[in-house]
Amino acid sequence: MENRITHSDASRYPLYNMVRNNHDIHVYIEEQNKSMHAMGYTEHSFAHIGVVADRTGYILDTLGMDDHTIDLALTAAWMHDIGNVVNRVDHSQSGALMSFYLLDKMGVPAEDIAPIIRAIGNHDEGSGVPVSDIAAALILADKSDVRRSRVQDDDEAKFDIHDRVNYSVTSSKLKINQEHTAIKLKLEVDTRYGEIGEYFEIFMERMLLCRKAARFLNLEFHLIINEQTLM
Repeated sequence: MENRITHSDASRYPLYNMVRNNHDIHVYIEEQNKSMHAMGYTEHSFAHIGVVADRTGYILDTLGMDDHTIDLALTAAWMHDIGNVVNRVDHSQSGALMSFYLLDKMGVPAEDIAPIIRAIGNHDEGSGVPVSDIAAALILADKSDVRRSRVQDDDEAKFDIHDRVNYSVTSSKLKINQEHTAIKLKLEVDTRYGEIGEYFEIFMERMLLCRKAARFLNLEFHLIINEQTLM
């Protein structure tokens, strides 16, 4: 992916590497995606959280944040959807509580747990607010992950609007400009599978939250679809 940063160095991001290799967290990530699949949602497993972690790290690294802050942000990104194993409703809050328990059991200090669960608990468009740099970056990274490979059932006859919209996106790029004044989500959409209007029908609330998150980071948010700037 175009935004990938090197965040596998254990000396730079020790907590992130610890949670990536934690058996229990791995199980919860797998199980929550089984629920998402059963309910007809798009993919929320390792591919999604990998994209979200990459983009979260990219945003904060580009804006000059220190390694420790990025480590906490990558950890939040990796764990942000585990609450789906409980229920999709209020999954951000469930995930924050689960993350608190898991991280506390691993001996992570409260000073590190607090910003992680604050970001996780505020990443969903239903009730989320960009309350910190980490939360803002997580929101932008999560809500920008729309792509064809997130569709979990390849039977086009069974596609709902979420499947059509995701399947229609053939390219998705999130980039901060050189001046660090704007962040742009640039999509290429194959309108044979989903109309641009359908994208706004299901994602408008997410895009508005992205705008708020960008403003928290002193950036403007722009959405560009098929070379047309729509936000």
